[in-house]
Formats: sequence, C-alpha cells, structure tokens
Amino acid sequence: MAGLINFNDEKEVKQFLDNLGVEYSFQCYKEKDPEGCQRLADYLEGVKKNHESAAEVLRHNCETYGFGESCYKIGAYHVTGKGGVTECLKTAYSCFVRSCNAGGKKSLDACHNVGLLAHDGRAMEGGPDAATARQYYEKACDGGFAPSCFNLSAMFIEGNSKGLSPDMKLALKFANRACDLGHVWGCANASRMYRLGDGTAKDDKKAEELKNRARELHGLEKERQLKFGE
Repeated sequence: MAGLINFNDEKEVKQFLDNLGVEYSFQCYKEKDPEGCQRLADYLEGVKKNHESAAEVLRHNCETYGFGESCYKIGAYHVTGKGGVTECLKTAYSCFVRSCNAGGKKSLDACHNVGLLAHDGRAMEGGPDAATARQYYEKACDGGFAPSCFNLSAMFIEGNSKGLSPDMKLALKFANRACDLGHVWGCANASRMYRLGDGTAKDDKKAEELKNRARELHGLEKERQLKFGE
C-alpha cells in the first residue's frame, strides 16, 4: 500500500498529481467511466490549467455519455469561448438543455440557464420565448433553485406581448417560493404584493413578516460578504 504523500516535497507532489492524471485518463478512455472523464476534465482545468484539453474531454463526455455535469461545463465554455471553443450561445443553450434533462448536481443550474437564454432570446431563432423560459424555470424552481422561482414571479408580474399574460396569483406563488428558499428579492416582492393586495387579499401582518424576512436575508448576505473579504 502506498504511503502518505509528503506535500512539502515538490517532486513527490508532482509525481502524485501526474499519477492522478494517468488514473483519470484510464478511467475515462479505457474503462469508459463518465465520472472518470469528469474527474479528468476537472484535473486538466484545475491542476494543469489546460482548458483546451479540458474542453475536449468535456465535449467527449457530454456527446458520448450524456453526462450532465460535463454538458453543463462545456456549455459554460461556449458562453465565453473558454478553452478555445467557439463562443456561441446557441451551442451553449443545447448543452444546457442536455444537462438539465440528464439530471445530476449541475442540472438545476443548467435548467435555469436554459430559462435565461430563452427569456431574453439571445439563443433563440425567433427572439424571446416565454413559454420555454417558463418551462425550464419551473423545472429548476421545483428542484429548489431560488433564482428561477424569482424570475417566474417577475415574468408573471410583467407578462409579455407573446402570449404570457400577467397573473398576480402565480406571481405571488413564485415570489413566496423564492422567499422560502432564501431569495431576498422574492421576500421583498411578496411583501409588497400582500401590502397592496396584488394576487391576494391585503394582509399587512404577512407583508410585515416578509419585509422583516427580506431584511434578515439582506443582513445575512452582507455579513457573508464581510467575512469573505476579511
């Protein structure tokens, strides 16, 4: 059995890391293990700083095995052109759709990104697509992704000219869901709606409770930012 690594020994650490790369390559290309491919891509990106090779592995793992985390990450590469890939929001969109539908730990982020790109129309042939945005936001929101719940609330407050009518009851439903998940602006919007009676009967007590919740969340966020900067 191999002994412990002496992380103060530069040569020993380098050998250890090189061995990891060999192991992950074997898992990916010989054992055909999608998780091994993802580990290899993370290794190439994080340890070797070789984004071009990481992109190749991510694309292989997404296209060959449909591995959701790799589809998400290669989609993110296509947003910015990282790793030498083509900067293309339509390609990113298709990767995010695949990741969303595949499940996995990045699936909710991917569903939200599909919603964003459909919502503003940057990746769509015919411009903004509210129906598709709603579909993917709802999928992410159902999974507990607060920003999607908040965006749904905003969509139903505003409506649009392509078939999505304002619906204050749904707007309040999704604002409350976003608030329950810790989204400060979800709480703020829900508070305002209870105070004004938008989508519900006026309820000053509920409005005050939600306003206080928004303040609490805002304070926690400022505290986290302060600690991060210390």
